[in-house]
Parts: sequence; C-alpha cells; structure tokens
Amino acid sequence: MFEVLRRLSSEGVSILYISHKLDEIKVLCHHATILRQGRLVGEVVPAEETALSMAQLMVGEQLAEPLRADADRDRLDQEVLFQVNELTLPSEQPFGVDLHAINFELNRGEIFGIAGVAGNGQNELLAALSGEVSTPPETILLNRQPIGRYSPTQRRSAGITYVPEERLGHGAVPDMALHENAFLSGFIRRRLLRHGMIDILARNRFAREVCDAFNVKHSGIESAAGSLSGGNLQKYIVGREVLQKPTVFIAAQPTWGVDAGAAAVIHQALLDLADSGSVVLIVSQDLDELLLISDRIAVISGGRLSQAMPTRTADRNRLGMLMGGMKAGTLQEEVEAQGVQHAV
Repeated sequence: MFEVLRRLSSEGVSILYISHKLDEIKVLCHHATILRQGRLVGEVVPAEETALSMAQLMVGEQLAEPLRADADRDRLDQEVLFQVNELTLPSEQPFGVDLHAINFELNRGEIFGIAGVAGNGQNELLAALSGEVSTPPETILLNRQPIGRYSPTQRRSAGITYVPEERLGHGAVPDMALHENAFLSGFIRRRLLRHGMIDILARNRFAREVCDAFNVKHSGIESAAGSLSGGNLQKYIVGREVLQKPTVFIAAQPTWGVDAGAAAVIHQALLDLADSGSVVLIVSQDLDELLLISDRIAVISGGRLSQAMPTRTADRNRLGMLMGGMKAGTLQEEVEAQGVQHAV
C-alpha cells in the first residue's frame, strides 16, 4: 500500500492519511497535523520527529517506556501455574485452522507472548483457553488441576480472566451501561451478587474503580459502553479484567486500534499484574508489543506453536520467518546455510 501511495504522490496527487500509527506517519508523510480531543495541538515534519515526541503531542503528557520491577529476575524458575498439553483441536469454523499438538507451560509472574499473522489458529486457541470450546480435561491445567472441560464461568471462578479481540459485542455490550458491563464478567471474582441479587453499590464501586485506575474518559458509569472512544473502551475492558486479580490473564490484541497513551497505560498494567504474581498470556500480531513486554515469545503458524524463546535473545528475523510459515527445522537449515555462505 505504501508503494502505491508514494507513486500517487510522485504523480502529483495530494493524499490525506489519517492514522495513530506513528511509525507509519513518520516514514510516509511529509507533513503531519496532530489533533487531541478535537483540537489542533501541533503541526510537525514527521521526518524531524520521533514516534515518542509525536505521541506526547497526541496525549498531552510525557510518555515513559513501560517499567517492570525486578526486570533482571529470571521468572522461568518460578512455580508453574498454567499448562497446555498436546492440545489438538479441529476448528469449528468453515475456514478455520485446526490446532496441532500445542504445548506450553507458564510460570508465576511470567508474561508469555504468542505472535502470528492473523488466521493461523489464534481464534481457535483462544476459544479453547477461554472455555468457549471444550477440550479433553488434561489438555489444560491450572495449578496442576485439569480444566479442559470447564465452562468460561467455571474458569473465571478458578482464576482466569480474558480480554477478547473484539471490543464491541464480545468484550463489551455496546448498548449496556459501563456499570452493567463491569458486572457481566466481574460478578464472580468481585462478589457483586448478594443473596442472589445484584449488589448495586458494589457493582457501581467496581465500575468507578476501573475508570479511575485506568484513566477512562467517560460521562458517567451510566454511559453506554458504545459511547466511549475505542481507546477508552479498551482501557475499560482491560481494567475490568486486571482488577479482578486473576491467577491467569489472557488477552488477544490488547492494544489493537488504540493510541499511544492508551497503549502505554495497558502495557504498564500488564507488567504490574505480572509483578504481582499473575501469569499474563498475550496473543498479538504486533511483534513490537510482544518484544517490549514479554518474558518469552512463541509463534503460531498453521495451527502449530513454535518452541518458546526468551525475548531478550529473540531474533526478529527468525520470528518473522516463523510467522511467515517457515518450519523450525527448515529455518535452522536456512540459517546454517547462510552461515556457510558467509564463511566462504
């Protein structure tokens, strides 16, 4: 697409490109106008700026890299809390992707990233992990207890919370109020029921707590979820799940379609959650995101999961080739062949 836009520009066509993906703005645009809450706050030449400087103009405040307590501590020697064993599952969708012998285990306090191009089994894996699709009991273990047959509600009771990829209709009901959406997934772990009835005070308190903790801009907890901007709604959904203090937190595309400010808030929340001892599992197409906050990373392609590797030693080119469908064995042969060629 960029090549087409550049060719059109060279032919004299004026192009208005609207995006919050600042790396794209920087490499593509000659001039950028930055808006914040409907007001003009800056005009810059992207080539003379950094993504961070433009992001700070967008959000109106200084943005810091997400920080992790005890960043140098090895979390791979911690207690194993969550395991997936030989998970093989045919897709229930006509054009879905079957899962083949998925294996991984996650340690207390670990952030585990799964990268992949869309349509390679992510939806099927997430459905199995969240309980939307039942699997043989021993294929999924929480605290060494088999939960493969558990329903989504049972998994929440056991300590698993989940942020789906689709904000509207899956993560939140657009026409329902924020306090109602807080209740939908939080009623078990936050004890929002009392004698079989909704505890309205506790429900509203939880909704306000989410909004305050995650800086969600809204006109009241009675506002419909669909009235929030995409970034604010995503912060609300993530906050709702994080503040339930799960043992295992699972998120699909946690910062998809949000601005730099919202992404920074979400990333820091996930790091803090892991530091508290929870397992954090992130499935994302954004390789930069996974490399930024994950302890280990694996790639899903064609319904198969690669061997996980520590993020600090992960090679971006290797990850890219795995995402492109190259098998690990073939990839190793390719790397060795290139080494021989360079030696010659």
